Amino acid sequence: MTGLMDGRNVLITGVRNEWSIAWHCALALHRAGAGLAFSVLSEREASSVHKLLGASSIEAPVFLCDATDDARVDALAAQVRDTFQGRLDGILHSIAFARKEELSGEYLTTSRDGFVLAHESSVYTLVNLSRATRPLLQAAGGGSIVTLTYLGAERVVPNYNVMGVAKAALEASVRYLASDLGKDNIRVNAVSAGPIKTLAARAIAGFDTMIRQVEERSPLRRAVGADEVADAVLFLLSPLARGVTGEVLYVDGGYHIMGM
Repeated sequence: MTGLMDGRNVLITGVRNEWSIAWHCALALHRAGAGLAFSVLSEREASSVHKLLGASSIEAPVFLCDATDDARVDALAAQVRDTFQGRLDGILHSIAFARKEELSGEYLTTSRDGFVLAHESSVYTLVNLSRATRPLLQAAGGGSIVTLTYLGAERVVPNYNVMGVAKAALEASVRYLASDLGKDNIRVNAVSAGPIKTLAARAIAGFDTMIRQVEERSPLRRAVGADEVADAVLFLLSPLARGVTGEVLYVDGGYHIMGM
C-alpha cells in the first residue's frame, strides 16, 4: 500500500500506548505515505505518543484536546489547519470512555452520570470533531472520517452495558453525519472491530471470554489483530473507498454473521 496516501493528511485521535488500535492505524497510514497529526487528552498520553513516534522515526505533532469541549476542539482544528497548510484529508476518531464500574453486572444499574459520560465521551466527540474540521476537509475537496465501534452496538454483550448503548448512538451518528457531509464530498464510516486486547478493553469484565467465543465461533476460527483493523481503516480513509459512506465495516473474522 506504499504511496496510497501520498500527499494526504490525517488527524488521529485516541492513541494511548503501543497496543492502541489507533496506533496501529497510524503505522498503516504512515507506511502508505500519509502525513499525520495526533490528538490526545492528557500530558501522560502525549508523552506516550512522543515515545512511540521516536521509536518509529515518525515525525508528527501531538496536540492536547478534550474533544468534549467545543472551544478546545476549535483550537485543535486551528492547530491542524496551521500544521497542514489549511487542508485535512481524514480523521480517525478513536475516543471512547465509560467508568469501569459501569462495565459489569446489569445495564439496569447504569448511573445517570455514567450514562451521560459514556455518550459525551464516545459519541459527541465524533460530532464535535466533525463540526470543527469540516472547513479543513472541504478545503481538501472532501475527505474521510472513520470511527471505531463494536458488535455490542447491535447485540447484547454481557458487561458491555452502557458502552454498547453509546456505540449504537455512535453508529447512528455515522449515518446522520454521512448524510450531512456528503454534499461536501466528505465520507463518514465506522469499523466494527472484534475484541482486541487494549488498555481500554481490560476494563470490561469477562473480556477474555469474549475473545474465546470469537476464536471458537467465528468463521475464521481466530481472533483478529489490530493490524487487520488498521488495514480496514486505511482502506476507508483512502481513495479506494471514495464511493463508500454511512457504512459499518466489520473486521471480526465474520463473528457477526453467526447465529446464537
